[in-house]
Amino acid sequence: MAAVETSSAERNDYLVTSNDPDHPANLICTLCRNFYNLGWVGGTGGGTSIARGPHIFIAPSGVQKELMQPTNIFVLEHASRSYLRKPSRLKPSACTPLFLAAFDRGAGCCIHTHSQWAVLVTLLVDQEAQASGQKAEDQCFEIEKIEQIKGIPRGRGKAGMLGFFDKLKVPIIENTAHEEDLTQSLEEAMERHPDTYAVLVRRHGVYVWGDDVAKAKTQAER
Repeated sequence: MAAVETSSAERNDYLVTSNDPDHPANLICTLCRNFYNLGWVGGTGGGTSIARGPHIFIAPSGVQKELMQPTNIFVLEHASRSYLRKPSRLKPSACTPLFLAAFDRGAGCCIHTHSQWAVLVTLLVDQEAQASGQKAEDQCFEIEKIEQIKGIPRGRGKAGMLGFFDKLKVPIIENTAHEEDLTQSLEEAMERHPDTYAVLVRRHGVYVWGDDVAKAKTQAER
């Protein structure tokens, strides 16, 4: 279901105004600057969204990530998909329906980056898969016996984190010309791999989500 506008969507500045650094509007700006400094996003690419209570806070399209301000943030009501706050002269993120797919499955934060490492992984996996005759829809990035996966949960509803000898599997979907057209294949990957907290997009980047901001950030950094 697509997001819709309400007549007062250009107002409601109180939704993004707070001195609390942990307020979603402030956190999104901080995360975007951090990801820019890491080289995971550049220009206006990528995005971040946080669910807090009945509201979803979303970074806009068309704003340089390192320059983003709380006043640039869009706010949706999750249940109705209605915009409660829609900044004038800015466009909603094309990532919005993909973020909603994560939130509909209980996520508290979803991050989309254009990490060059993520892009490279999708190309290497595809090269190996073609050599072995594996279908594109069955491709996953798989890794085990590496310390970093110990920060990844075993799966929704499952206790504990992956261990050194466990195997992390991240599904890969094919890129499309328009971001929102990725929604169906992202949702299908989520259904096929219910324990995953990330989906790689070939020649594009990665979507990562978590139960809250700290967990999503940690999983993206892994």
